[in-house]
Amino acid sequence: MRNSSTGRPIMAALDLLGRRWMLRVLWELRDGPVGFRDLRERCDRASPTVLNTRLTELKESGIVTQDDARAYLLTPLGRDLYQSLEPLQRWADRWADEFE
Repeated sequence: MRNSSTGRPIMAALDLLGRRWMLRVLWELRDGPVGFRDLRERCDRASPTVLNTRLTELKESGIVTQDDARAYLLTPLGRDLYQSLEPLQRWADRWADEFE
């Protein structure tokens, strides 16, 4: 498994997703293609260097691609990943309700 010293896909995935801004980028691409400038705005003006690095990592991992207009969007694998995070979103909502 690329980028995993253990050879375990889950460890490589957790390493990738744990990088700064990675989950936010996935979240912001959930509804369809987004250009770089708009994505940066949606990510609270993340550093362009860091955002570009994350997008490159996501493209190299087969999670994000670019369309003909150069906007970023989730691949089928990326959509599967996003859908796998939806239960975590539901849990987070319940968790937040506990502290209101």
